[in-house]
Amino acid sequence: MDDARTDPDLHRVARRLSAEIGPFRRALLGTARRSVALPDIPDAQIEVLRRLDEDGWSSPTSLGRVLGLARSTVSNLVAAMERDGLVERRLALGDGRSTEVGLTDLARRRLAEYDVSAERVLVDALGALPEGDQRALAAALPVLERLRAELEPTAKGRTAPR
Repeated sequence: MDDARTDPDLHRVARRLSAEIGPFRRALLGTARRSVALPDIPDAQIEVLRRLDEDGWSSPTSLGRVLGLARSTVSNLVAAMERDGLVERRLALGDGRSTEVGLTDLARRRLAEYDVSAERVLVDALGALPEGDQRALAAALPVLERLRAELEPTAKGRTAPR
C-alpha cells in the first residue's frame, strides 16, 4: 500500500486489529468448545473442515492452494484428521490416480455443535455490550468481510497480499 495515500491512523488501526484477532479467535474457540465439551481441534484442522464443509470433496492439492498451506502441511493435517475420524479419502472421481478428501458424519456433527455453541457464546457476550457497541459491530461486519477478501491470496488474481 502506498504510504503517501495512507492515513497515519491506519497504521495504528492495523496494529491493533492484528493484535486483537488472534486472541479473540482463541477466546471464542475455547469458550465455545468448553461450553459443549468438544475436543480441542487445532485451528488449522478447523480451517480444513470449514473448507470441506463449504466445497465438498477436494484434493489435498486444492485444499493447500485455497488455504495457502504447503503440501506437506496439508498432508500432515489430513493424516491426523483421518486418524481422528474427521475426514475420509476416496479415489478422485474420473481419475483413479489421485485422491480426494471429504468430511465424515462425525466432523459434520462437531462443526454443527461448535457453530451452535459459538453463536450462543457470542450472543451472550454481545448482549452484555451497550447497544451502541452492538450496532457498531453489526455495521463493521461488511467491512471485515471486504478486508478479509483483500487479504486472501486469490483476491484480484494476486498470489499474496499487497
